[in-house]
Amino acid sequence: MGGPVNQDRLWHTIEELAAITDAASPYTRRSFTDLHVAGRAWLREQFIEAGLVPSLDAAANLTGHVDGTGSGLGAIAVGSHCDTVPAGGRFDGIAGVLSGLEVARTLRENGVKLRHGFQVVDFLSEEPSVYGMSCVGSRALAGVLSAEHLAFQEPGGETLAQAINRMGGDAAKLTGPLRDPGEIAAYVEVHIEQGPVLESRKIPAGIVTAIVGISRTNIYFTGQADHSGNTPMSMRRDALLGAAKLVVLADELARALNTDEDYFVGTVGQLNVEPNASNIVPGWVSMCLEYRSNSTPARKSYIEAVTAHGKRIAEELGLKISFEAVSDADPAICDDAVRGAIRDACEKLQYEHLDMPSGAGHDAMHVARTAPMGMIFIPCLEGRSHCADEWVSSEDLAAGANVLYETVRALDARI
Repeated sequence: MGGPVNQDRLWHTIEELAAITDAASPYTRRSFTDLHVAGRAWLREQFIEAGLVPSLDAAANLTGHVDGTGSGLGAIAVGSHCDTVPAGGRFDGIAGVLSGLEVARTLRENGVKLRHGFQVVDFLSEEPSVYGMSCVGSRALAGVLSAEHLAFQEPGGETLAQAINRMGGDAAKLTGPLRDPGEIAAYVEVHIEQGPVLESRKIPAGIVTAIVGISRTNIYFTGQADHSGNTPMSMRRDALLGAAKLVVLADELARALNTDEDYFVGTVGQLNVEPNASNIVPGWVSMCLEYRSNSTPARKSYIEAVTAHGKRIAEELGLKISFEAVSDADPAICDDAVRGAIRDACEKLQYEHLDMPSGAGHDAMHVARTAPMGMIFIPCLEGRSHCADEWVSSEDLAAGANVLYETVRALDARI
């Protein structure tokens, strides 16, 4: 797969940043740590070498900017994040920032002057941090980082506001959106798929249709803890049995809601059992049900069905059941014009492509509150992510950057 960007240079850039890690736990560069600061210092120098002017906003988002030739036009922004989860990978988020850097280098080398300003953004702390928050920088950009969020503390007592200030931001100014309407004309984010679809179908580019809405509900079953040997099966009030039956039904309901039009997944990834002993009938269980979809009506109908089945199961087994809504975030729909530019870029490059939703959250979902947004997915080995074995081939990485380059050119001509 050919294209305008320098594949070898982009790969070398990935390797350079990957070397800034906790040697005992590669690849770790958690937000707000010394390694994160070192990675950003390196990135700042890369921005300068590529002809970008680096700056930090009030949320400590690191941006490299070059002016356009036009006047009164918003910037075309690209990017993602360079922080990692513990023992994470070399590509999650990083592929988006460094592809943007490579686009800036290629534009400069080819003497291309965009009408719009061009920005590469490294958002602060997309991954969950010791302050209990994810997508800190992009939330702040959109004006949805609240005073309550800023007061969150890490175990040592430092608040998120203090940490943002330590990273070069100014938390006192985080009282509203950091960009005026129209200041960003479009935002495009390259990201590894973090799933197996593109690799399994040997497709180099995914055009994201929407970032799913994510809901989490805690469900509690209360029965009665009794001796496992002397309590007959017919006289038990087994809370774990009730939870197990509902887990199976929740899975079946989610599978039924997943269609060609509506993406849907449901997961019980957390289960707590008390007393949690081998010789005691479980008396109490809590479970967290997470469900994701690009369809808000589907998410609503799902939890209604789960609730009805849960109440029926509890009644049949002599249990009590309660539900606690933990969080509920609507989907972020990718802009049609940006998606069209991505599709045209793929076709210009003669890359096969696939329309697909994102089942994971990204900085782009918060940017969508303030600007038209689109995402480009690239394949990753076996869909693996958030682990040291996360892998993207040099060819697929360059393909994503090529699509980004042509998308930026197309958007510059159209908007």
